[in-house]
Amino acid sequence: MIVERRDNESHERLLDRFRLLVQRAGILREAKRRRHFISKPQLRRMARAKAQRKVRRNAEKALRQNEGVRRRR
Repeated sequence: MIVERRDNESHERLLDRFRLLVQRAGILREAKRRRHFISKPQLRRMARAKAQRKVRRNAEKALRQNEGVRRRR
């Protein structure tokens, strides 16, 4: 990735632009993801567990909202 210095641009600003481009490109996220090999079955188990946590969290949130509605009446 190449970031060229603009006229009258400080080194700090140039570095900020570089960091922003790297973050938007997802380069660091990809490097962290590839740091350790994870098999496909393990990826599926992790995705299933994440989905279950999301369902549980949403159910608890809905329950808390319903309890709040009952108390107001």
